[in-house]
Amino acid sequence: MTMKNSKKRLIIIDSNSIIHRAFHALPPLMTKKGEIVGAVYGFLLVFLKAIKDFQPDFVVACFDLPGLTFRHEQFKEYKANRPPTPKQLSQQIPKIKEILKSFNVPIFTKQGFEADDIIGAIAKLAPLLFSQKKEEGETIILSGDSDTFQLINSQTKVFALRKGVKDIALYDKELIKTKFQGLKPEQLVAFKALAGDPSDNIPGAPGVGKKTATKLVLEFNSLKNLYFEIKKGSEKAQKIKPKLKETLLKYKDQVFVSKMLVEIKTDVLIDFNLEKCHFGEYDKEKVVKVLRELEFYSLISKVSKSL
Repeated sequence: MTMKNSKKRLIIIDSNSIIHRAFHALPPLMTKKGEIVGAVYGFLLVFLKAIKDFQPDFVVACFDLPGLTFRHEQFKEYKANRPPTPKQLSQQIPKIKEILKSFNVPIFTKQGFEADDIIGAIAKLAPLLFSQKKEEGETIILSGDSDTFQLINSQTKVFALRKGVKDIALYDKELIKTKFQGLKPEQLVAFKALAGDPSDNIPGAPGVGKKTATKLVLEFNSLKNLYFEIKKGSEKAQKIKPKLKETLLKYKDQVFVSKMLVEIKTDVLIDFNLEKCHFGEYDKEKVVKVLRELEFYSLISKVSKSL
């Protein structure tokens, strides 16, 4: 699949999610010097596939930073049940950054925020920047998980890993509706706020599973409207089972805290200049040198042929 059209295309890399997926999906590859490079290799496979398939005009990479974020300040148990990042994984991140720099891909981070928030801010800015240049553009988020699905709209899609590092699908509004039983991308925040997410220790409303959360969001469209209708005692709200209604009211504050945890911030102040993110102007010899040091010989020929 190669997608080249008249639109200018920006790829935003959700780096940490792809690194984590690659680390757990691939065996711990090791160089002759004993350096673990499996996650680096997996990341590069995904990166090179995206470059080949979408032939982007612009590419940026976003990373998480160590330390707490504003979400931890609001809810100290956020992601509390996650195990520490394996040392063998964290040791590979500098090497991935080195590779991205060899491709002249700008790296964006911001203390106190997650990579998803930086991605959200760039995805929100991109259409404005394209229109200022009087160009038609689209943004493709390259990600290892579904958290960024809420950002999908007419100008933004997500190229997400489904299994391992080779099964990847391009999610647009229609595919989201199919995957999430009719929900729109912007409704996924309310869905997750109600159903919770154990992987991030997001509580949601106890006893409200995915099926019930989906039904509620489809019926009421948003959390704000759901609670407005319940408070008003509308005919629609009266159809909610008494026990469920009692749970929703009892855990209302918890549901809205969950919404805050789930929702990607798109108003993060960042110094983003589209012109500085042009892809293609890099030193191939420099890239090959880094790949040779990592003993990724099969990727050297791939880079030479496709980039």
